[in-house]
Amino acid sequence: MDIQSLMNKIDEQREDLITLHQELVKIPSVNTGFMPTGNETAVCNFVKDWLKKQGIESEILARDPDRGNIIASIEGKSKTNGLLFMSHTDVVPVEDIEKWEYEPFSAKRTNGRIYGRGASDCKGLLACQLFAMKIIKESGIQLNDNLVLASGADEEHGGRYGFGWLVENHLEKISSPYAVNEGGGEAIQTKSNTTYAVGVGEKGRLQIEIDVKGSSAHASTPWQGENASYLLRQVLERIENYEPERDTSTNFFEYLSLLAIEHKPMASNIDSIISEVEEDSPRLASRMKALSRMTVTPTMLSGGIKSNSVPESIRLTCDVRTLPTQNETYLRNELDKMFEGIPNVRYEIDNMALSNESKFETPLMESLKRATSLAVGDDNIQYVPAISTGFTDSRFLRPTGTITYGFSGSHPDDDPMLSFIHGTNESVGIKSLINGAKIMTGLVVDMLT
Repeated sequence: MDIQSLMNKIDEQREDLITLHQELVKIPSVNTGFMPTGNETAVCNFVKDWLKKQGIESEILARDPDRGNIIASIEGKSKTNGLLFMSHTDVVPVEDIEKWEYEPFSAKRTNGRIYGRGASDCKGLLACQLFAMKIIKESGIQLNDNLVLASGADEEHGGRYGFGWLVENHLEKISSPYAVNEGGGEAIQTKSNTTYAVGVGEKGRLQIEIDVKGSSAHASTPWQGENASYLLRQVLERIENYEPERDTSTNFFEYLSLLAIEHKPMASNIDSIISEVEEDSPRLASRMKALSRMTVTPTMLSGGIKSNSVPESIRLTCDVRTLPTQNETYLRNELDKMFEGIPNVRYEIDNMALSNESKFETPLMESLKRATSLAVGDDNIQYVPAISTGFTDSRFLRPTGTITYGFSGSHPDDDPMLSFIHGTNESVGIKSLINGAKIMTGLVVDMLT
């Protein structure tokens, strides 16, 4: 059976795909970051039962009983893994439910979208990959190599119960030359064509804990102490006014001509290019800005012991995202310059995720191109490699030698700005669900048969 026929089957079974996705979203696998949390095993149990109905065996592996990771496979002739489908089952908390138009775990279907926490991140991709396995299995497609699906716990808080643990303890089950995960695959519309950003890598993530020290006193005689708040103000001003070094060395900038950008991006002109495209392509401008510099963002603040006491100590937490060319030593040098001259400031750096990158010109990329062209019905699609501004579980697989791409396969007609990932009224377009399932199915056939 050819790829187009398999894609037609997805159109015929679109309601089953939508129902599968809704059932996944309805399971509140919320990861607060503090144990006990997650309850990802509930999602794994549902997936295991669903796969069994399709004739696909799976297993649940867990560091903690309530935080399972599900692994399933369709065996190929060689009995060796050829392609890995990756996703995660945990979702971030809902901050203010009153702001949601629909109940966050209702999986409400309306206006061509499905609403709910995790609808896009990452149960949309999981549904697409599961449905691709269903289509492959029921169509009797004989694969040359194994197709493996692994959906992990704890992605939203570092992967210590998910892919981080799986790589350390069960790498043989998920090791594969190629993998497809979240972190890319959004369509960018330009005046001349449709372009997909393929997630070939990720910025590094570090966390800084900055301690500002003063001396305490009664708030009625504040001059007898040194208010740490005023020192903090200086720290915040330095961070706000910090001008990071511009860097256009990532592969993404070599392909900007495909996005109708005429000038060759360099550190000296990247800000001008961003300004030129910002009005017509705000999403592209934002991506260029993020990929051309390190970011230091204050995110949490704590200090003081009582409302009538001058605070002696304040702690500021900052999120830092580094480019592949930058490491902890680079960040430390920048911070030393940033805080120079401010007394009683100390900081600690915690490496959360190292920057990482896969090659762009690979057999996986060629198969993705062919599958996407068939799914969308467009032979003129362009592709650019992109470094994700966030981090995903791909960072665990890339160091093991797995070429890993972020590619959800959204539909060109679906505005990615409506997804509101991690935000209020998170949703996924039904067109993107169908398109993603088609691309995942086509990719399997193109690569493994």
